Amino acid sequence: MDKVMARLEGLVAHYEELQEMMADPEVINDTKRYMEISKEEADMREVVQAYRKYTADQKEISDNKDIISNESDTDLVEMAKEENSELEKEVEELEEKIKILMLPKDPNDDKDIIMEIRGAAGGDEASLFAGDLLRMYEKYAETQGWKVSVIDSEPTEVGGYKHVAIMITGDKVYSKLKYENGAHRVQRIPVTESQGRVHTSTATVAVMPEYEQVDIDLDPKDIRVDVYRSSGAGGQHINKTSSAVRMTHLPTGIVVAMQDQRSQQQNREKAMQILKSRVYDYYESQNRDQYDAERKSAVGTGDRSERIRTYNYPQNRVTDHRIGLTINKLDRVMNGELDEVINALVLYYQTQELEKMAEENA
Repeated sequence: MDKVMARLEGLVAHYEELQEMMADPEVINDTKRYMEISKEEADMREVVQAYRKYTADQKEISDNKDIISNESDTDLVEMAKEENSELEKEVEELEEKIKILMLPKDPNDDKDIIMEIRGAAGGDEASLFAGDLLRMYEKYAETQGWKVSVIDSEPTEVGGYKHVAIMITGDKVYSKLKYENGAHRVQRIPVTESQGRVHTSTATVAVMPEYEQVDIDLDPKDIRVDVYRSSGAGGQHINKTSSAVRMTHLPTGIVVAMQDQRSQQQNREKAMQILKSRVYDYYESQNRDQYDAERKSAVGTGDRSERIRTYNYPQNRVTDHRIGLTINKLDRVMNGELDEVINALVLYYQTQELEKMAEENA
Protein backbone atom coordinates (compact mmCIF):
# COMPACT_ATOMS: atom_id res chain seq x y z
CA MET A 1 0.00 0.00 0.00
CA ASP A 2 2.95 2.36 0.62
CA LYS A 3 3.86 2.40 -3.09
CA VAL A 4 0.25 3.11 -4.02
CA MET A 5 0.12 6.02 -1.55
CA ALA A 6 3.38 7.44 -2.90
CA ARG A 7 1.87 7.47 -6.39
CA LEU A 8 -1.27 9.12 -5.04
CA GLU A 9 0.61 12.11 -3.65
CA GLY A 10 1.89 12.91 -7.14
CA LEU A 11 -1.57 12.28 -8.59
CA VAL A 12 -3.19 14.75 -6.18
CA ALA A 13 -0.63 17.41 -7.14
CA HIS A 14 -1.46 16.87 -10.82
CA TYR A 15 -5.19 16.98 -10.06
CA GLU A 16 -4.77 20.39 -8.40
CA GLU A 17 -2.84 21.61 -11.47
CA LEU A 18 -5.73 20.50 -13.70
CA GLN A 19 -8.23 22.41 -11.56
CA GLU A 20 -6.09 25.55 -11.86
CA MET A 21 -5.89 25.11 -15.63
CA MET A 22 -9.68 24.78 -15.84
CA ALA A 23 -9.97 28.23 -14.26
CA ASP A 24 -7.48 29.76 -16.74
CA PRO A 25 -9.32 32.02 -19.27
CA GLU A 26 -6.94 30.92 -22.03
CA VAL A 27 -7.89 27.28 -21.48
CA ILE A 28 -11.60 28.10 -21.13
CA ASN A 29 -11.55 29.81 -24.54
CA ASP A 30 -9.94 26.74 -26.16
CA THR A 31 -12.95 24.39 -26.20
CA LYS A 32 -11.07 21.29 -27.30
CA ARG A 33 -8.31 21.71 -24.71
CA TYR A 34 -10.83 22.54 -21.96
CA MET A 35 -12.83 19.37 -22.74
CA GLU A 36 -9.67 17.22 -22.62
CA ILE A 37 -8.59 18.69 -19.28
CA SER A 38 -12.14 18.41 -17.89
CA LYS A 39 -12.28 14.72 -18.81
CA GLU A 40 -8.90 14.03 -17.21
CA GLU A 41 -9.97 15.89 -14.06
CA ALA A 42 -13.27 13.96 -13.91
CA ASP A 43 -11.46 10.63 -14.33
CA MET A 44 -9.19 11.42 -11.38
CA ARG A 45 -11.81 12.96 -9.09
CA GLU A 46 -13.07 9.82 -7.34
CA VAL A 47 -9.64 8.50 -6.38
CA VAL A 48 -8.48 11.96 -5.21
CA GLN A 49 -11.58 12.37 -3.03
CA ALA A 50 -11.05 8.88 -1.57
CA TYR A 51 -7.39 9.64 -0.84
CA ARG A 52 -8.22 12.97 0.82
CA LYS A 53 -10.81 11.25 3.03
CA TYR A 54 -8.24 8.52 3.81
CA THR A 55 -5.59 11.04 4.92
CA ALA A 56 -8.15 13.04 6.93
CA ASP A 57 -9.24 9.86 8.73
CA GLN A 58 -5.62 8.92 9.44
CA LYS A 59 -4.97 12.34 10.99
CA GLU A 60 -8.12 12.08 13.10
CA ILE A 61 -7.07 8.61 14.31
CA SER A 62 -3.66 10.01 15.26
CA ASP A 63 -5.27 12.92 17.17
CA ASN A 64 -7.56 10.51 19.01
CA LYS A 65 -4.60 8.34 19.99
CA ASP A 66 -3.00 11.40 21.58
CA ILE A 67 -6.20 11.96 23.59
CA ILE A 68 -6.28 8.30 24.67
CA SER A 69 -2.65 8.45 25.80
CA ASN A 70 -2.68 11.83 27.52
CA GLU A 71 -6.22 12.74 28.57
CA SER A 72 -7.42 12.08 32.13
CA ASP A 73 -11.13 12.60 31.37
CA THR A 74 -12.44 9.02 31.04
CA ASP A 75 -15.53 10.08 29.05
CA LEU A 76 -13.36 11.88 26.50
CA VAL A 77 -11.01 8.88 26.24
CA GLU A 78 -13.93 6.50 25.74
CA MET A 79 -15.36 8.76 23.03
CA ALA A 80 -11.98 8.85 21.24
CA LYS A 81 -11.73 5.05 21.36
CA GLU A 82 -15.23 4.61 19.90
CA GLU A 83 -14.50 7.13 17.18
CA ASN A 84 -11.24 5.38 16.27
CA SER A 85 -13.01 2.04 16.07
CA GLU A 86 -15.31 3.46 13.38
CA LEU A 87 -12.54 5.37 11.62
CA GLU A 88 -10.27 2.34 11.41
CA LYS A 89 -13.04 0.35 9.67
CA GLU A 90 -13.56 3.23 7.25
CA VAL A 91 -9.79 3.44 6.55
CA GLU A 92 -9.71 -0.27 5.67
CA GLU A 93 -12.63 0.19 3.26
CA LEU A 94 -10.97 3.26 1.73
CA GLU A 95 -7.71 1.35 1.24
CA GLU A 96 -9.51 -1.33 -0.77
CA LYS A 97 -11.42 1.28 -2.76
CA ILE A 98 -8.22 3.20 -3.54
CA LYS A 99 -6.43 0.02 -4.64
CA ILE A 100 -9.22 -0.73 -7.10
CA LEU A 101 -9.34 2.85 -8.36
CA MET A 102 -5.57 2.80 -8.91
CA LEU A 103 -5.64 -0.36 -11.02
CA PRO A 104 -4.49 0.21 -14.62
CA LYS A 105 -7.57 1.15 -16.62
CA ASP A 106 -8.58 -0.51 -19.85
CA PRO A 107 -8.34 2.37 -22.39
CA ASN A 108 -11.48 1.06 -24.08
CA ASP A 109 -13.68 1.05 -20.95
CA ASP A 110 -15.34 4.39 -21.77
CA LYS A 111 -16.12 3.40 -25.36
CA ASP A 112 -19.38 2.41 -27.01
CA ILE A 113 -19.50 -1.08 -28.48
CA ILE A 114 -20.42 -3.12 -31.50
CA MET A 115 -21.91 -6.46 -30.44
CA GLU A 116 -22.41 -9.41 -32.77
CA ILE A 117 -24.64 -12.33 -31.76
CA ARG A 118 -24.71 -15.50 -33.87
CA GLY A 119 -26.70 -18.70 -33.61
CA ALA A 120 -24.10 -21.49 -33.45
CA ALA A 121 -24.67 -25.17 -32.60
CA GLY A 122 -28.29 -26.25 -32.52
CA GLY A 123 -29.97 -25.12 -35.75
CA ASP A 124 -33.29 -23.28 -35.33
CA GLU A 125 -33.08 -23.44 -31.55
CA ALA A 126 -29.66 -21.71 -31.66
CA SER A 127 -31.11 -18.91 -33.80
CA LEU A 128 -34.03 -18.50 -31.37
CA PHE A 129 -31.57 -18.30 -28.48
CA ALA A 130 -29.58 -15.63 -30.37
CA GLY A 131 -32.81 -13.61 -30.47
CA ASP A 132 -33.34 -14.17 -26.75
CA LEU A 133 -29.82 -12.91 -26.00
CA LEU A 134 -30.45 -9.85 -28.18
CA ARG A 135 -33.57 -8.99 -26.18
CA MET A 136 -31.70 -9.62 -22.90
CA TYR A 137 -28.98 -7.12 -23.83
CA GLU A 138 -31.54 -4.62 -25.14
CA LYS A 139 -33.40 -4.72 -21.82
CA TYR A 140 -30.15 -4.45 -19.83
CA ALA A 141 -29.12 -1.46 -21.95
CA GLU A 142 -32.47 0.17 -21.17
CA THR A 143 -31.83 -0.16 -17.42
CA GLN A 144 -28.43 1.51 -17.90
CA GLY A 145 -29.82 4.39 -19.95
CA TRP A 146 -27.94 3.24 -23.07
CA LYS A 147 -29.15 3.38 -26.68
CA VAL A 148 -29.25 0.28 -28.91
CA SER A 149 -29.19 0.45 -32.72
CA VAL A 150 -29.43 -2.57 -35.01
CA ILE A 151 -26.59 -2.42 -37.56
CA ASP A 152 -27.22 -5.61 -39.48
CA SER A 153 -29.29 -8.76 -39.08
CA GLU A 154 -30.16 -12.01 -40.78
CA PRO A 155 -33.46 -13.24 -39.34
CA THR A 156 -34.54 -16.87 -39.61
CA GLU A 157 -37.96 -18.16 -40.57
CA VAL A 158 -38.65 -19.43 -37.04
CA GLY A 159 -38.29 -15.94 -35.54
CA GLY A 160 -34.65 -15.99 -34.40
CA TYR A 161 -31.43 -14.73 -35.95
CA LYS A 162 -28.66 -16.43 -37.84
CA HIS A 163 -26.70 -13.36 -36.84
CA VAL A 164 -27.46 -9.85 -35.62
CA ALA A 165 -25.10 -6.91 -35.03
CA ILE A 166 -25.98 -3.98 -32.79
CA MET A 167 -24.31 -0.80 -31.60
CA ILE A 168 -24.75 0.16 -27.94
CA THR A 169 -23.93 3.74 -26.98
CA GLY A 170 -23.86 5.31 -23.53
CA ASP A 171 -21.74 5.70 -20.41
CA LYS A 172 -18.89 3.15 -20.01
CA VAL A 173 -20.62 0.49 -22.13
CA TYR A 174 -17.48 -1.54 -22.90
CA SER A 175 -16.43 -1.65 -19.22
CA LYS A 176 -19.56 -3.66 -18.38
CA LEU A 177 -20.16 -5.74 -21.49
CA LYS A 178 -16.59 -6.73 -22.44
CA TYR A 179 -16.94 -9.91 -20.38
CA GLU A 180 -19.83 -11.14 -22.57
CA ASN A 181 -17.40 -12.34 -25.29
CA GLY A 182 -17.75 -16.06 -25.81
CA ALA A 183 -20.10 -18.99 -26.33
CA HIS A 184 -23.40 -18.90 -24.43
CA ARG A 185 -25.08 -22.28 -23.93
CA VAL A 186 -28.81 -22.82 -23.44
CA GLN A 187 -30.50 -25.94 -22.07
CA ARG A 188 -34.27 -26.08 -22.59
CA ILE A 189 -37.14 -27.87 -24.30
CA PRO A 190 -37.50 -26.39 -27.82
CA VAL A 191 -40.99 -25.34 -28.92
CA THR A 192 -40.67 -27.85 -31.76
CA GLU A 193 -39.88 -30.76 -29.40
CA SER A 194 -42.91 -33.01 -29.09
CA GLN A 195 -41.33 -35.47 -26.60
CA GLY A 196 -40.49 -32.83 -24.00
CA ARG A 197 -36.74 -33.51 -24.15
CA VAL A 198 -34.20 -30.89 -23.08
CA HIS A 199 -31.86 -29.81 -25.90
CA THR A 200 -28.53 -28.00 -25.66
CA SER A 201 -27.73 -25.21 -28.14
CA THR A 202 -25.29 -22.33 -28.31
CA ALA A 203 -24.95 -18.79 -29.58
CA THR A 204 -21.76 -16.75 -29.70
CA VAL A 205 -21.34 -13.14 -28.62
CA ALA A 206 -18.52 -10.86 -29.80
CA VAL A 207 -18.00 -7.43 -28.23
CA MET A 208 -15.77 -4.84 -29.91
CA PRO A 209 -15.10 -1.27 -28.73
CA GLU A 210 -16.11 1.41 -31.19
CA TYR A 211 -13.36 3.87 -32.07
CA GLU A 212 -14.97 7.29 -32.32
CA GLN A 213 -12.03 8.99 -34.00
CA VAL A 214 -10.08 6.47 -36.02
CA ASP A 215 -6.82 7.70 -37.49
CA ILE A 216 -7.18 5.76 -40.71
CA ASP A 217 -7.97 6.83 -44.29
CA LEU A 218 -9.80 4.34 -46.46
CA ASP A 219 -9.28 4.59 -50.20
CA PRO A 220 -12.75 4.98 -51.83
CA LYS A 221 -11.57 2.60 -54.59
CA ASP A 222 -11.24 -0.12 -51.91
CA ILE A 223 -14.88 0.20 -50.80
CA ARG A 224 -17.86 -1.28 -52.62
CA VAL A 225 -21.16 0.35 -51.68
CA ASP A 226 -24.53 -1.34 -52.28
CA VAL A 227 -27.90 0.25 -51.50
CA TYR A 228 -31.10 -1.68 -50.96
CA ARG A 229 -34.50 -1.42 -49.33
CA SER A 230 -34.60 -1.69 -45.56
CA SER A 231 -36.40 -4.68 -44.07
CA GLY A 232 -38.54 -4.97 -40.98
CA ALA A 233 -41.18 -2.79 -39.37
CA GLY A 234 -41.04 0.83 -40.37
CA GLY A 235 -44.01 1.79 -42.48
CA GLN A 236 -44.11 2.98 -46.07
CA HIS A 237 -40.75 4.77 -45.91
CA ILE A 238 -38.84 1.55 -45.23
CA ASN A 239 -40.76 -0.44 -47.83
CA LYS A 240 -40.45 2.04 -50.72
CA THR A 241 -37.07 3.71 -50.24
CA SER A 242 -33.61 2.24 -50.91
CA SER A 243 -32.13 3.76 -47.77
CA ALA A 244 -30.15 0.78 -46.44
CA VAL A 245 -26.41 0.70 -47.18
CA ARG A 246 -23.92 -2.16 -47.31
CA MET A 247 -20.20 -1.33 -47.45
CA THR A 248 -17.52 -3.88 -48.25
CA HIS A 249 -13.83 -3.16 -47.68
CA LEU A 250 -12.35 -5.18 -50.53
CA PRO A 251 -8.76 -5.65 -49.20
CA THR A 252 -9.98 -7.21 -45.93
CA GLY A 253 -13.42 -8.53 -46.89
CA ILE A 254 -14.99 -6.72 -43.92
CA VAL A 255 -18.68 -5.94 -44.50
CA VAL A 256 -20.89 -3.43 -42.69
CA ALA A 257 -24.61 -3.08 -43.36
CA MET A 258 -26.66 -0.23 -41.91
CA GLN A 259 -30.39 0.34 -42.11
CA ASP A 260 -31.17 1.81 -38.72
CA GLN A 261 -30.99 5.46 -39.76
CA ARG A 262 -33.81 7.33 -41.50
CA SER A 263 -32.03 8.36 -44.71
CA GLN A 264 -29.49 6.75 -47.03
CA GLN A 265 -27.00 9.54 -46.26
CA GLN A 266 -27.28 8.93 -42.51
CA ASN A 267 -26.83 5.19 -43.07
CA ARG A 268 -23.76 5.89 -45.25
CA GLU A 269 -22.17 8.04 -42.53
CA LYS A 270 -22.86 5.49 -39.79
CA ALA A 271 -21.70 2.57 -41.93
CA MET A 272 -18.44 4.38 -42.76
CA GLN A 273 -17.82 5.10 -39.08
CA ILE A 274 -18.29 1.42 -38.17
CA LEU A 275 -16.29 0.22 -41.18
CA LYS A 276 -13.35 2.38 -40.11
CA SER A 277 -13.52 0.89 -36.60
CA ARG A 278 -13.50 -2.67 -37.93
CA VAL A 279 -10.75 -2.07 -40.46
CA TYR A 280 -8.73 -0.32 -37.76
CA ASP A 281 -9.15 -3.36 -35.51
CA TYR A 282 -8.12 -5.60 -38.39
CA TYR A 283 -4.88 -3.74 -39.10
CA GLU A 284 -4.16 -3.39 -35.39
CA SER A 285 -4.08 -7.17 -35.31
CA GLN A 286 -1.40 -6.94 -38.08
CA ASN A 287 -2.52 -9.87 -40.18
CA ARG A 288 -5.56 -11.94 -40.97
CA ASP A 289 -4.33 -15.07 -39.19
CA GLN A 290 -3.85 -13.20 -35.93
CA TYR A 291 -7.21 -11.45 -36.36
CA ASP A 292 -9.02 -14.77 -36.87
CA ALA A 293 -7.16 -16.42 -33.98
CA GLU A 294 -8.05 -13.60 -31.58
CA ARG A 295 -11.67 -13.64 -32.71
CA LYS A 296 -11.89 -17.41 -32.33
CA SER A 297 -10.30 -17.11 -28.89
CA ALA A 298 -12.85 -14.44 -27.94
CA VAL A 299 -16.03 -16.16 -29.08
CA GLY A 300 -15.01 -19.80 -29.56
CA THR A 301 -16.36 -21.97 -32.33
CA GLY A 302 -19.78 -22.25 -30.75
CA ASP A 303 -19.41 -25.95 -29.94
CA ARG A 304 -21.56 -27.05 -27.00
CA SER A 305 -18.47 -27.87 -24.96
CA GLU A 306 -17.09 -24.33 -25.33
CA ARG A 307 -19.05 -22.02 -23.09
CA ILE A 308 -18.62 -19.11 -20.75
CA ARG A 309 -22.17 -19.29 -19.43
CA THR A 310 -25.06 -21.76 -19.31
CA TYR A 311 -28.73 -20.80 -19.22
CA ASN A 312 -30.71 -23.75 -17.83
CA TYR A 313 -34.44 -23.15 -18.29
CA PRO A 314 -35.89 -26.23 -16.51
CA GLN A 315 -34.09 -25.24 -13.28
CA ASN A 316 -34.33 -21.45 -13.81
CA ARG A 317 -30.54 -21.39 -13.36
CA VAL A 318 -27.68 -19.31 -14.81
CA THR A 319 -24.07 -20.43 -14.34
CA ASP A 320 -21.00 -18.41 -15.33
CA HIS A 321 -18.29 -21.04 -15.67
CA ARG A 322 -15.34 -18.60 -15.55
CA ILE A 323 -16.01 -17.57 -11.96
CA GLY A 324 -18.13 -20.47 -10.70
CA LEU A 325 -21.17 -18.25 -10.13
CA THR A 326 -24.60 -19.93 -10.10
CA ILE A 327 -27.86 -18.06 -9.50
CA ASN A 328 -31.43 -19.33 -9.73
CA LYS A 329 -32.80 -16.22 -11.42
CA LEU A 330 -32.79 -17.12 -15.11
CA ASP A 331 -36.16 -15.48 -15.73
CA ARG A 332 -34.88 -12.20 -14.29
CA VAL A 333 -31.52 -12.40 -16.09
CA MET A 334 -33.26 -12.93 -19.45
CA ASN A 335 -35.37 -9.88 -18.60
CA GLY A 336 -32.22 -7.76 -18.53
CA GLU A 337 -31.32 -8.02 -14.82
CA LEU A 338 -27.63 -8.69 -15.50
CA ASP A 339 -26.10 -6.55 -12.75
CA GLU A 340 -25.46 -9.42 -10.33
CA VAL A 341 -23.57 -11.42 -12.97
CA ILE A 342 -21.66 -8.48 -14.41
CA ASN A 343 -20.71 -7.07 -10.99
CA ALA A 344 -19.39 -10.50 -9.96
CA LEU A 345 -17.26 -10.68 -13.12
CA VAL A 346 -15.88 -7.17 -12.56
CA LEU A 347 -15.02 -8.02 -8.94
CA TYR A 348 -13.36 -11.30 -9.98
CA TYR A 349 -11.06 -9.65 -12.52
CA GLN A 350 -10.34 -6.72 -10.20
CA THR A 351 -9.30 -9.20 -7.51
CA GLN A 352 -6.92 -10.87 -9.95
CA GLU A 353 -5.36 -7.49 -10.75
CA LEU A 354 -5.06 -6.65 -7.04
CA GLU A 355 -3.22 -9.92 -6.44
CA LYS A 356 -0.79 -9.03 -9.22
CA MET A 357 -0.29 -5.59 -7.69
CA ALA A 358 0.39 -7.14 -4.26
CA GLU A 359 3.01 -9.48 -5.79
CA GLU A 360 4.72 -6.53 -7.56
CA ASN A 361 4.74 -4.45 -4.37
CA ALA A 362 6.15 -7.41 -2.42
